[in-house]
Amino acid sequence: MAGLFAAFALLAVPIMHLALQPDHPLHLSTYFITLIGKILCYAIVAVAMDLIWGYGGILSLGHGLFFALGGYAFGMYLMRQIGRDGSYQSDLPDFMVFLDWKELPWFWVGSDSFLWVALLVLVVPALIAFVFGYFAFRSRIKGVYFSIITQALTYAAMLLFFRNETGFGGNNGFTDFKRILGYSITAPETRVVLFGLSALALLSTLLLARTLVTSKYGRILTAIRDAESRVMFIGYNPLWYKLFVWTLSAVLCAVAGALYVPQVGIINPSEMSVANSIEIAIWVAVGGRGTLIGPVIGAFIVNLAKSWFTVSFPEYWLFFLGTLFIVATLYLPQGIVGLCRKLRAGMKRDSHPLAPAAKGVQA
Repeated sequence: MAGLFAAFALLAVPIMHLALQPDHPLHLSTYFITLIGKILCYAIVAVAMDLIWGYGGILSLGHGLFFALGGYAFGMYLMRQIGRDGSYQSDLPDFMVFLDWKELPWFWVGSDSFLWVALLVLVVPALIAFVFGYFAFRSRIKGVYFSIITQALTYAAMLLFFRNETGFGGNNGFTDFKRILGYSITAPETRVVLFGLSALALLSTLLLARTLVTSKYGRILTAIRDAESRVMFIGYNPLWYKLFVWTLSAVLCAVAGALYVPQVGIINPSEMSVANSIEIAIWVAVGGRGTLIGPVIGAFIVNLAKSWFTVSFPEYWLFFLGTLFIVATLYLPQGIVGLCRKLRAGMKRDSHPLAPAAKGVQA
């Protein structure tokens, strides 16, 4: 399955988008490339959430913060790549000229280097997640209390980034990108490359997550989720197990945010909204937490539905989302993947109705 997906994303999509004419029935439009590329990034975030919630029992309502931090870090590089092609023809980003900034803030130094920004994408969210997680897990904060704290942290960050003096574009954020590594960001070839990188990042995330959860570490993490006190009793310290998966999850979200920004062309504080972070949890719940592939399915289903609803019935989208979450919680506690497993098990029992009786006679 992974090989087929990779072949489709890396071979079929470029051919169908670049080689086929727009009037060809198999041609993939720019809209399709952008939409699916964006959802691939969301799927990475969903898998990251599944690692901490599905396997670690840690429900975060603030993962939108790490997604946005990755996007902002890479957005700094994209803003520097505009150069003098901006509205004010200045070496400073347009929003800084508008706000009468005379020079770049200290934290923008080096943001014109791709490698430096790539390092920031990984290090900044990891550092914030590590520090926050260390104090939270050391204090044994968990359950709904941990969820509320992560929600408050994200909301505070959103309010901070809304301020113009922070140096991140205020309410408007970063937009009007021109180039990435010297290539036009709107060129079809660039779009296809970004799509392919998003697909590879998702496959790598799934492979990493599968390796992690099937290892001894994964079994201990699941045990901590189910009975933390017993795990402590036999000599394990849950702090470092939870802190590692929490920090890793934050880094994966940041990578997804960095891939997301050049594809959608904008990043602003609304990505840190509480609603966005709650929506991430809904993707995982709908697909099936603790399954890895379930969150990917949930991210695709919910976001494809969102794209349709926001165009056809925009006023009903939030009602649909809330109803979907309630239905998934009450009637599909294991999500779509869990439902499929139950149906498959039922079909197997129906195909061998006499097996139990025969075993009893033999005994």
